[in-house]
Amino acid sequence: MRRKNTAKIVLLLVLCTSTLLMSFPVFAKEGQAKIDSLLSDLSKQQEDTNKAKILMYLSGAYEETNPEKGIEYGLKALALAKQLKWQRGEARIYTVLGTNNKTIARNNKALEYYITAAKLYHQLGDKSGEGRTTGNMGTVYRALGDSVRALDCFQKAVHILEESGEKKGVAIYTGNIGNLYCDELHNYPKALEYMGRSLKYFEEAGEKSGIARTSLNMGNVHARMNNFTGAIACFRRTLEISEQIDNRIQAANSLCNIGGIYLRILETTINNKNRKSVAQNSTNELPFAPYKPDKGVPADKAGLLAGAFEYLKRGLAISEEIGFLEGMIDCQRELRLAYKLSGDYQHALQASDEYHKLFDSVYSMDNEEQIVKLSVGYEYDRLRLADSLKTAEREKIATINLKKQKSYTYMGLVGIAVLTGFSFFIVKERKKSEKERKKSDGLLLNILPEEVAKELKAKGATTARHYDNVTVLFTDFVNFTQVGEHMSPQGLIDELHACFRAFDEITTKYQIEKIKTIGDAYLAVCGLPLPDAQHAENVVKAALEISAFMADRLAKLGSNRTFALRVGIHSGTVVAGIVGVKKFAYDIWGDTVNTAARMEQNSESSKINLSQTTYDLVKDTFKCTYRGEIDVKGKGMMKMYYVG
Repeated sequence: MRRKNTAKIVLLLVLCTSTLLMSFPVFAKEGQAKIDSLLSDLSKQQEDTNKAKILMYLSGAYEETNPEKGIEYGLKALALAKQLKWQRGEARIYTVLGTNNKTIARNNKALEYYITAAKLYHQLGDKSGEGRTTGNMGTVYRALGDSVRALDCFQKAVHILEESGEKKGVAIYTGNIGNLYCDELHNYPKALEYMGRSLKYFEEAGEKSGIARTSLNMGNVHARMNNFTGAIACFRRTLEISEQIDNRIQAANSLCNIGGIYLRILETTINNKNRKSVAQNSTNELPFAPYKPDKGVPADKAGLLAGAFEYLKRGLAISEEIGFLEGMIDCQRELRLAYKLSGDYQHALQASDEYHKLFDSVYSMDNEEQIVKLSVGYEYDRLRLADSLKTAEREKIATINLKKQKSYTYMGLVGIAVLTGFSFFIVKERKKSEKERKKSDGLLLNILPEEVAKELKAKGATTARHYDNVTVLFTDFVNFTQVGEHMSPQGLIDELHACFRAFDEITTKYQIEKIKTIGDAYLAVCGLPLPDAQHAENVVKAALEISAFMADRLAKLGSNRTFALRVGIHSGTVVAGIVGVKKFAYDIWGDTVNTAARMEQNSESSKINLSQTTYDLVKDTFKCTYRGEIDVKGKGMMKMYYVG
């Protein structure tokens, strides 16, 4: 069971509150209709004051759909506001510009705008504006992984808004403090304390949406504390209110959470029975604290499973109806466990396939947003790479010019003087060009295999090739989503970087080409672009080292700070080449890649799963355990082996 996208809920909440902060007029129209209406009004305005206001409204209207466009209109509004000396308008526009920049993860710029807005609000004596903008600053610091500054901003926001008597704002940022204590500081009693205060403020204000959202967050905290009774009570309250106000996203989350809690109760009961059985047959007594079912919660396995299936399928149906992908992912993940506990492994596998398919689709859609955070420098290097392809041509031109200048030596002393000057300049340029070439070559080799890089430099293009004998390695982190919830965004990226860097070092050691990472998955291949007779053996050796590295890291850091790993390996034929022009990448295709992915999906935590083909190549070198034939989606029954 996991917390349901609290960070995104907080972000949407801040967007909504910042809109209230700016005293935007209430528009009957929303979305594109609202934008079209504003654009129409803008074209009719003659006075700069009205233009500035409409430009400000447009900037706010674009916050969620096209932040870049929102920034464009916001800057125009800001210029007019300054020209008109409209200070209150400047404060509002700075706030909108901050939110637009925060949406596309330009966090430093967002902070700059928010700080300026807060200062202006303070000068104007606008406690409401100052408090909400200070709270917005807290959400940015939290996104940057700076929990100390985030907490400070949230606390200041609460203090300022309490002075202004704005209970709704106090409720929002008190809840943010609770979320921070839960997710970043892992102080669950403190988290419940602040969330309880937030809930009280929302109840006093009669804000049903806030009550439902806070109850959902409190349920997640109770779940982390294994207080199943408290969690179910909170989730049921959220479900009841969400149905009243027709908030189907929160309803779907609540249904999935209740189903997940039922499964946790069942797992806990099973584990406690097993531990009690061990204790009865051991000289060492083990603690045994069975769960006491709450009112309305089944006490037996059949009842818990039936209840879990009912809630999860309802949550899945709502999620599918409204296109709520994260709800679909959560429900499929929990359904996978439900089918497994019920002994229906065929449906468990189907749910697992659906879960991975949905998870990958969400990653690919969110990829552009994440690239902004993770790969600004990477994109710059890509541009440098494109320029580097011109380096060889520059050298040729410099060499030709030098030869031409040498021919002038026969033109006398004046020619010699001129030649000397040109030669000095050209030699200097060649040294500069050589330095740039070495940098570019290093970058190129970091992205492409050496043989492919040479071909690209020589021809400006590459030819796709077929390789008959290769072995593909596919890894995936089993508990990536759950662990990620306990970490800050930066902490999560740092841990991924540390793991993948180690993977890179190990694969390089065994002449294995890393192809790419796909979310938390890692794809590599041995046997291309140069043939390698030991391709299967090298991949298995690398897989053993990678698995040992992750097991050691898991033992040292714990399951809340790093990941469990599963590995799949298959040997066969692939096609490899470069695709695309912009952000091009070296990639591999073919059934071998798909089968390797299936081997990984059918593996288990800390296990290395081999296909029959790979096993036949390494059986004389490594000890393997036959797993039997397993039904693989799209392929039928396949023999599989664990290494070791």
